Amino acid sequence: MNLLFEKKIKIFVLLLLIIFLALLLMFIPYKKALTFLQPEENDILCYVPIAAEDTFKIWYKHSIHLSDVIESYKVTEQDTIRQYELEYQDFAIGMPSEAAEGESFEIKDGKYFLKNMNREFEHFDLRVGQVRANHTFVQGNLHYPLSKAIEPGTRVRIQIRKISFIQQMEGVNILDDK
Repeated sequence: MNLLFEKKIKIFVLLLLIIFLALLLMFIPYKKALTFLQPEENDILCYVPIAAEDTFKIWYKHSIHLSDVIESYKVTEQDTIRQYELEYQDFAIGMPSEAAEGESFEIKDGKYFLKNMNREFEHFDLRVGQVRANHTFVQGNLHYPLSKAIEPGTRVRIQIRKISFIQQMEGVNILDDK
């Protein structure tokens, strides 16, 4: 009887250890993602799995001249975000009128392009438009209006992070929410 009791205790302890390790693993960040966070609470509102060299764009309507603006970004090997191009239609308030050193300025089909940009960020902040901006995440054929997962007017921090299984469950995976 004592041997049977010892065996049950060992099985119970082993099961507890397995459950504890499984729970612990759920909180360890392992998946690289482009995250949209609420900076004050550090909560992930939405994310998209991403890898080095992947590109994405943020498309929006400029609030003053109501024309399209497209910002193009690339993920670096160091998990930073590099802006490499800016496309816009008006020189009005807030838009550049010339290229910085090393960049090129082009006009094509009535649009202005700043190319060869090499502006690198660990993160950047964005306020999701409340009225007209309709900030949209673009990657390949995917166009995802950020207002689907983020309340308009909210300030978000965009950055590359490794996220855990629990964080994936809490945030909206843009690829799953098409």
